[in-house]
Amino acid sequence: MARMTHFTLQRGRAPLLISLPHDGRFIPDDIAKRMYPAARRSPDTDWHVGRLYEPLAASIGASVLKPRMSRYVIDLNRPADGHALYPGLRETSLVSTVGFGGEPLYREGLEPDADEVQQRIRDYWLPYHQALADELARLCELHGSAVLWEGHSIRSRVPMLFEGRLPDFNLGTVSGESCDAALQRRLTGCLESQSLFSHAVNGRFKGGYITRHYGRPKHGVQGVQLELVQLNYMDEESFEYDDVKCVAVQELIGRMLQQCVA
Repeated sequence: MARMTHFTLQRGRAPLLISLPHDGRFIPDDIAKRMYPAARRSPDTDWHVGRLYEPLAASIGASVLKPRMSRYVIDLNRPADGHALYPGLRETSLVSTVGFGGEPLYREGLEPDADEVQQRIRDYWLPYHQALADELARLCELHGSAVLWEGHSIRSRVPMLFEGRLPDFNLGTVSGESCDAALQRRLTGCLESQSLFSHAVNGRFKGGYITRHYGRPKHGVQGVQLELVQLNYMDEESFEYDDVKCVAVQELIGRMLQQCVA
C-alpha cells in the first residue's frame, strides 16, 4: 500500500477504483482552533464508509483511495474553481464555512480568506486528484478500461439540502453520462431486485465533481456515485457503527461492485 501524508491509496488488481473523498475526519490544529467546538468533530463526515467498503474491495481486488482530512478542510468532491454542482439548489462549497444544518463552522471573523483557500487546494485537493488520476491511468493501462466508484453517505434528513427523507441507496451517473447504459442497467437491476432498501437513480444526487470529471466512458473510465443513507448501517445521532445493520448494506453494495468488474 502506498501511504501518503494526506491520503492513503490501496492499489488493487481489478479494474475498479473506489474513491471515498469524504471519509476523512482530521482537522489541523491551526484550522480547528478557529472553529466552533461542534464543528471540530466534523459531523458531516461520510461516517464509516471506509469500514463498509474496504472488506469488499479486498475481496474483489479493487483499489481504494481515501483522504485523512475532513471535508471541512476542503471538499475533494467539489471543483477547484468553486462553481456550483447543482445550480439553483443549496449546497456546501469547496471550502465551506457552514455545515449541513446551515450553522457556521468558524468563529466570526476567522473564516479562511482567498489565499488560504488556494493554499488548501495546493496542499490537499491537488495531491488527491493527482493520485486519483494516476491510479485510473494505471488500471486502464493494465486492463484497457476501469470503473471509478464514488462511495458516499449522508444523514437521512438534511433540510438545508433536500426535503423529506432521502432514499436509502442513491445511485448517480450524471443522468447516464458518466457510465455506459449497460453498466447503469446492471447496477439498477441490483437495486430493483431487492426490497429491503428504497432507492433512486439520478435523483437528488446525480454525481459530484469526481464522477462528472473522471467518468468518461468514451475514454475508458466509467464513473458512478453511490450516496447511502447512514441510518441503515449506523446510529445517526451518536455516529456509532452498527455491526448488525451493516451486513445487509454491505451485501447489496458488494453485488453492485461485482457488476463493475463482471
